[in-house]
Amino acid sequence: MSWFKRVKHGILTKTQDKKPTPDGLWHKCPECKDPTSTKEFEANLWVCPSCNHHDRIGSREYFSILFDEGKFKEMDENLVSGDPLHFEDTKPYVQRLESSIKKSGLNDAVRTATGKIHGIKVSMAVMDFAFIGGSMGSVVGEKISRAIDAALDQNLPMIIISKSGGARMMEAAFSLMQMAKTSAKLALLDEAKLPYISILTDPTTGGITASFAMLGDINIAEPKALIGFAGPRVIKETIGKDLPAGFQRSEFLQEKGFLDFIVERKDLKQKLHDVLHIFNVKKKISVIN
Repeated sequence: MSWFKRVKHGILTKTQDKKPTPDGLWHKCPECKDPTSTKEFEANLWVCPSCNHHDRIGSREYFSILFDEGKFKEMDENLVSGDPLHFEDTKPYVQRLESSIKKSGLNDAVRTATGKIHGIKVSMAVMDFAFIGGSMGSVVGEKISRAIDAALDQNLPMIIISKSGGARMMEAAFSLMQMAKTSAKLALLDEAKLPYISILTDPTTGGITASFAMLGDINIAEPKALIGFAGPRVIKETIGKDLPAGFQRSEFLQEKGFLDFIVERKDLKQKLHDVLHIFNVKKKISVIN
């Protein structure tokens, strides 16, 4: 093995002398496995430059991408979930909440804010998968409802970016009630003739799909996002048949008429601006009736 030698500046070194690469400098794409420097990956809006795989991101990233100069006014940021059922599975729900808050730096699975998209003011809610899988509990439903109220009060369009595993079972019926609650609020938005744009990202499943995620005046998705009610494995086991290629992915849903169009993340802000203009939303006057 003397054939292989490590020489640096004329000095023979040993393998154990090699300095390790610091963590966090590279991102490995889960789809194509190609490595990308973290800086390049973030500059590309967390999308793989090799295969265009859209990595999961949260509210912080979407706010920075969509709001002009990254400026926004957050609403109800201090709302936190209670434990009305004193629920416990592998550990008490209270402990699960505390752990999620500490790990994610979030108070719950959605953040809401008002801000401008190319000068057009909007009310926006963005879900965070990092907080208990983006599950919808009473706080998520309440914050989205209040964001819709803000849209009604200020005559603004509403945008919701969904990323969730569904209803939060630790809150049982309290969680399921949020499906009706948010849907009813969106009905008020429709009566006021204010546009609602729904953006579905990977994954959007369960009670989220069965409520506000599919109720948009325009339903948009990111490429290859998993979208459905029950998961593909559950459906396959239930019907006893193999599922079509690409089943429950954005492209499949668009083909079947559930989505209006698919937008890559780099084009999302401009596309939202274009859609708002379709609804006659202007920069100085919120909505022209």
